[in-house]
Amino acid sequence: MDITASLSVLAGTLGIFMGASPLLQAVRSHQRRSSDDISMPFLALLWIGGAAWLAYGVALGNIAMMIANTVGVLACTTAIGVSHYWRNGEPVEGD
Repeated sequence: MDITASLSVLAGTLGIFMGASPLLQAVRSHQRRSSDDISMPFLALLWIGGAAWLAYGVALGNIAMMIANTVGVLACTTAIGVSHYWRNGEPVEGD
């Protein structure tokens, strides 16, 4: 395997891990039952950036970009949802 092929495998793998990284915030929020220390604007900006890169990957037909950024958008969507759910501590029954 030449250096270019090795780097493409490494970059693709790291892209998936980077895309999944917002799940760390979701897990932390869920474990603590609070997301008061999570930056929602940061997650929103990360989601917008991931969606733009996903659209770019689709336009190019680049499967590696599509996979990594699909993972990122889904992970960020999950993190936003969990963070919103736990925004002010444990939700009140009926919410």
